[in-house]
Amino acid sequence: MTHNEADEAVENRDRVVGLLLAAGGGRRLGGRPKALLDHRGRPLVEYAAGVLRAGGCDRVHVVLGAGADVVRERARLAGCVLVENPEWEQGMGSSLRAGLGSLAGTGARAALVALVDQPGIGPEAVARVLGAYADESSLAAAGYEGVRGHPVLLGAAHWAGIAATATGDRGARAYLKAHEEAITLVECGDVARPYDIDTAGDLVHLEPPGPQQNIEVPR
Repeated sequence: MTHNEADEAVENRDRVVGLLLAAGGGRRLGGRPKALLDHRGRPLVEYAAGVLRAGGCDRVHVVLGAGADVVRERARLAGCVLVENPEWEQGMGSSLRAGLGSLAGTGARAALVALVDQPGIGPEAVARVLGAYADESSLAAAGYEGVRGHPVLLGAAHWAGIAATATGDRGARAYLKAHEEAITLVECGDVARPYDIDTAGDLVHLEPPGPQQNIEVPR
């Protein structure tokens, strides 16, 4: 890597803010907030924020909703900007709007959006999608055998349009579908597994503590 390339990589890390959506109430998990599920010995939200940091996002905004007060008490999220979404029960769209709104005036030129309930997606996938950033018009997403998934990179030029269409649990799906030709698909199927923790049966994907599995978390 040349000096210019290294300087550009550092600048990109500052321009792209990690945005972790962690407000879900775990309705199909019996009302257990997903952010508080145990993974590798810590709350899942703490692990997921650490993944964004390890993947290259120096700044991370975390959208909280269900159990927000308990999350603040239990999870080590120092250094993150915590954004509370009082409308979290309306679905992921409201959390995405709250998260993008929190970036106004921060100087961020793109948001790299991740979901708290996808622990199979690690720093390698985050780094690959982060590398697709070019400018505020950028749109990129991780691909899994050609199928679009998370994380998703949303340039600031798209935030208003995304916020206008992010309703229910659709998130940015409608906007991305309408702008599919502009999306850079970054294959990540060789380094990540895009499963969700939605039901009791999915809890098998959560892992016990193990020193070899640690992800550095914000402190």
